[in-house]
Amino acid sequence: MDTAHARELLARERARVERDLAALAEGDGQAEELAHYDQHLGDVGTETFERERDEGIAERLRAELAAIERAERRIEDGSYGRSIESGAPIPDARLEAIPWAERTVEEQAARDRRG
Repeated sequence: MDTAHARELLARERARVERDLAALAEGDGQAEELAHYDQHLGDVGTETFERERDEGIAERLRAELAAIERAERRIEDGSYGRSIESGAPIPDARLEAIPWAERTVEEQAARDRRG
């Protein structure tokens, strides 16, 4: 993959992740307008669920951001587009879909199966 195109893809994904993280952080205080006034147990459960869901989403986004940063470093050191495990080329189609991909599809599938 062309380095300029890779930088463009990573910049777009970085902007998306940062925007989504900011939106989650912005929404943190909105549910508290009547948070302590005459709440039903179901309301408390819903708020707990939503808070935990949002934290899970934020955790995934932070992991994506870290992977994007690693990919940007690989561009700088010339190893972008190669598996961090085997050094095998990562197909352009995979990098188009997941610009921060660190492994080939097969290597990632094997890693996911191992846990």
